[in-house]
Amino acid sequence: MIQDKKYDHVHKGYEHSHNKHHHTHTNEQRTKWVVILTAVTMIVEITFGYFTNSMALLADGWHMASHVFALGLTWIAYYVARKYSQTETYSFNRGKLLALSGFTSAVALQIVAIIMAVESFNRFLHPVEILFSQAIIVAVIGLIVNGVSALFLHHDHDHHDHNIHSAYLHVLADGLTSLTAIVALVVGMYWKIYWLDCLSGIISSVVITKWAIDLIKGSGKDLIDFKKIKTEQG
Repeated sequence: MIQDKKYDHVHKGYEHSHNKHHHTHTNEQRTKWVVILTAVTMIVEITFGYFTNSMALLADGWHMASHVFALGLTWIAYYVARKYSQTETYSFNRGKLLALSGFTSAVALQIVAIIMAVESFNRFLHPVEILFSQAIIVAVIGLIVNGVSALFLHHDHDHHDHNIHSAYLHVLADGLTSLTAIVALVVGMYWKIYWLDCLSGIISSVVITKWAIDLIKGSGKDLIDFKKIKTEQG
């Protein structure tokens, strides 16, 4: 009976380890395709940003470039976790590696939010002419790409994986930027309200800051093993 319980415990441990490895490999593949898709979209947005002289589209393209870096970091973390977790030569804490990647990505996300706010305010002081039609088309394409990427990275069962969560937030941040840019560009084109483009950038930076701070807190707690100690009273 004792041996059966011991076997069940070992078997459950193996299943848990196998499931963690399966989720890591699945998230790695998802992130890889999102990195490729985002990189292609980034090149298109930056190219058309220069071609149409659209500062809004160009800023969105470089904003997406920062996310390519962060998503690439997420991909590398999953690759390292999968590769070295199967060897007997190295030993490391997989959870802390993914938390470290998520923390680093969150910091990058916060830096992007600050740059967006500064550029938006500067554009408000020094407005530039935008070729609205071309910029709107590319921005819509960017929004579609972000929607597809979000579906790839949606993680119902990975609530404690800060790595995939950070990638998901980066994609949502891109989507938010594209959406606000589209609204501002459409309104600006038809009603000549050009300052909305600046306002959309500031609003996006505020929302992204909220996401980044939450992720920094969550992943940071995992990195230092921060836990609330329950004390017995009486």
